[in-house]
Amino acid sequence: MDNHGHDHDDHDDHGSHGSHGHDHGSEHGDGGHAGHSHGVVADADRRWLTAALALITVFMAVEVTVGVAAHSLALISDAAHMLTDAASIVLALVAMRLAARPASGGYTYGLKRAEILSAQANGITLLVLSAFLAFEAIRRLIWPPDVTGGLVLATALVGILVNLAAVWCISKANRTSLNVEGAYQHLLTDLFGFIATAIAGAVVLATGFARADAIATLVVVVLMLRAGIGLVRASGRIFLEAAPAGLDPDAIGDRLVAADQVVEVHDLHVWTITSGQPALSAHVLVEPGSDCHAVRRGLQDLLREDYRITHATLQVDHHGEDAGDVLQIIGRSHAETEADAHCDDSHGPVHRTGPHPH
Repeated sequence: MDNHGHDHDDHDDHGSHGSHGHDHGSEHGDGGHAGHSHGVVADADRRWLTAALALITVFMAVEVTVGVAAHSLALISDAAHMLTDAASIVLALVAMRLAARPASGGYTYGLKRAEILSAQANGITLLVLSAFLAFEAIRRLIWPPDVTGGLVLATALVGILVNLAAVWCISKANRTSLNVEGAYQHLLTDLFGFIATAIAGAVVLATGFARADAIATLVVVVLMLRAGIGLVRASGRIFLEAAPAGLDPDAIGDRLVAADQVVEVHDLHVWTITSGQPALSAHVLVEPGSDCHAVRRGLQDLLREDYRITHATLQVDHHGEDAGDVLQIIGRSHAETEADAHCDDSHGPVHRTGPHPH
């Protein structure tokens, strides 16, 4: 077994880690940290976000003025939404700065999740604002004010052009970042809102039906709810360490244990560090006499090629090295097996060759 000692040369990108408790302790993927994008990267161009911010800030001031003059809640709601658009872009820019800082001290991943905080804040502001606007729209459906349809229509048409330009700017940034996607969803919802407002203005101008303005506001509310719920759900999954969408931990565990010389996989965890950066850790038991490092490299190749997981930490040990091995002996109860678990505090299902519970 001497040839299976813990060899840090297999992942020298990580530098020296010091000794581990297991002979074949934790080893990371071949790519090393240098090969990871680690969340918000340089192609999420700050210049495009700044250009979009300038466009919507200038137009927002104009829209508030016209909305008050025309007594249009639809325009004022659009302006309020544009305010959240501006805030979402500012948050995105700040998050990019924070995420670019290197890991240090107690922040072993750096501040990569600053972008997730930003995305969650964007989602919450959309939900709060939609509740306020829904209340006000219902009130105006019951007691409709006089609305100047011509001003509403003209302003909304200009707003469509401004939002198209802003959406185009943000589309040039890296939308794989949940942070940038949050700002993009803000602007896209606002664009649809301006289209609804333009239709409402045309209806008011042509027919005098003032309630069209409140109806347009409710359309905007529905769009805001949809975008807000999506952002809160996506950011919540990351904060709760849920497996990334599209990655099934049970299926991954079964693939790993089906590899040659692998006997068991347990303590399998799959999570997202930040947008576009999934991570995995697991404890792997292999047949006695197997080359632990060769098995580890094979498993990491599988994870990288089939699941695009490049940040994988696998602790590989020979089955039977510990007195409390987890291999189930025929005839033993599940409770007895659990009592003799390889790890004192094992999490999640144990994956073995052949049928097994999940």
